[in-house]
Amino acid sequence: MSNTVVVRYRTKPDQADINHELVAAVFAELADTDPGGVRYGTMRLADNTFIHIAEIEADPNPLSTSSAFAAFQQEIGDRCE
Repeated sequence: MSNTVVVRYRTKPDQADINHELVAAVFAELADTDPGGVRYGTMRLADNTFIHIAEIEADPNPLSTSSAFAAFQQEIGDRCE
């Protein structure tokens, strides 16, 4: 059984590129570690809205043990409007 999560938020204009880099680091780590059981996609819209879609089939959730995802989550509230 899988769990699908969709998250949508808008970053402050001066934080959008930083947020994008943090998201890219998550993708790089997932590519390097290939944990399986996770499908993860992100879109960045022109107004600095980000949409994340994650389908998790693994237990535990590979994102919960990802150092890059932990770094992305740090101060996310400060990056958002």
